[in-house]
Amino acid sequence: MSTESLWLIVLGCGAATFVWRALGVVVVKRIDANGAFFQWVTCVSYAMVAGLVFRMILMPESELANVSLPIRIAALVMAFAAYFLFKRRLLAGVVAGGVSLSAMVTWLS
Repeated sequence: MSTESLWLIVLGCGAATFVWRALGVVVVKRIDANGAFFQWVTCVSYAMVAGLVFRMILMPESELANVSLPIRIAALVMAFAAYFLFKRRLLAGVVAGGVSLSAMVTWLS
C-alpha cells in the first residue's frame, strides 16, 4: 500500500469521526440532561457498575480467582474509603482500590 493511500485512509477515518462529533454537538443542545430519561440512564449505569464490581468480588475469574476473598474485600473497603474521603471522586476510589489490591497481593499472598 502506498503512503498516499494510507494518508487517505487516515483522513477518511478522521472525517468520519468528526462528522459524528458535529452531529452530537447539534443534538446535545436539544437534550435535557436533568430529565427523567437521563436520570433513569444514570441509575441503570450505576446499578450495572455496582453489579459488575460485586460479581468480580464474589465470583472472580482468571487471575483474580487466585486472590483470597478477604484481600478482595479489603481492597473494596479501601476503594470506598478513598471515594468518600476525596469528596466522591471516582478516580480516587479506583486508584486506591487498585493500589491496595496490588499491595496486598504482593505482600500478603
